[in-house]
Amino acid sequence: MLAFVVRRLLQAVIVMLAVAFISFMLFQHVGDPVTHLLGQDATPEQRTQLRADLGLDRAVPLQFARFVRNAVRGDFGLSLRQGRKVSTLIAERLPATLELAITAAVLALGIGVPMGVIVALRRGSVLSQLLMTVSLLGVSLPTFLIGILLILVFSVGLHWLPSFGRGEVLSIGGWTSGWFTVSGWQHLVLPSITLAVFQLALIMRLVRAEMLEVLRSDYIRFARARGLSDRAVHFGHALKNTLVPVITITGLQLGSLIAFAIITETVFQWPGMGLLFIQAVSFADVPVMAAYLCLVALIFVAINLAVDLLYFVVDPRLRPDREVAHG
Repeated sequence: MLAFVVRRLLQAVIVMLAVAFISFMLFQHVGDPVTHLLGQDATPEQRTQLRADLGLDRAVPLQFARFVRNAVRGDFGLSLRQGRKVSTLIAERLPATLELAITAAVLALGIGVPMGVIVALRRGSVLSQLLMTVSLLGVSLPTFLIGILLILVFSVGLHWLPSFGRGEVLSIGGWTSGWFTVSGWQHLVLPSITLAVFQLALIMRLVRAEMLEVLRSDYIRFARARGLSDRAVHFGHALKNTLVPVITITGLQLGSLIAFAIITETVFQWPGMGLLFIQAVSFADVPVMAAYLCLVALIFVAINLAVDLLYFVVDPRLRPDREVAHG
């Protein structure tokens, strides 16, 4: 287990260095930060002094080493558009994005897994056909179109829910959350559903396919031959072995929810990192773009490591002690 964790950590370091290099190259090829910070009217002396302060007068390898060292400390410099520290901007926007992504993930798992089980166990029924049709729509429709349709129905037509913003939030130790206010939940419903629809449909279809495959396996037939009830067979044996690939997809999709919440945040003007990134791209705000790329890569790496470790919890066959015992 220790060797496995060390190997995964080394791979994570390599991935993060590669992402850091890509982010660093943005500074080299997307505009001149000195011009952005000082403007066109700056004197040559001012430009030279700022270049020295930013380390831009050094060799490229030294600049990259400085960039990595600062990135490890969470220091990505100043936003070229707002003139504030990038780390401060990210810290302000991160709670909103995590709140949206976690809510969407809970919806996708809480609804997708039971729906997948129902569709697998009731093949050919009207309910199964209806759920498969709904899942096909969820996979096929673009996220922005789902968001616009929800706004049209529930905000414009029925006036039940707000169409933009985050609502009232509470600050707990510097962390803001709308989970503890009525207004926060009202603003969270539509964007979280929009973000969850694709993941929900994907998880449902995956659970269905894996469940059907597991139900055809030999050990399920042996469990039935022992006289176990359908409930014990379906939920004690089949569903448990279905969860391994589901964990993989869910882990990767959670990272995707955070990374690709950009569209949902733009449609609903949700004040998260995705909206900040879109604004940064519009103004070529390279420090914010670089920080976003590095943070998303770190989230993906951390989630992948957690998913790999969960394999040993869910599937006992993967545990090293069992390999030794069988050896």
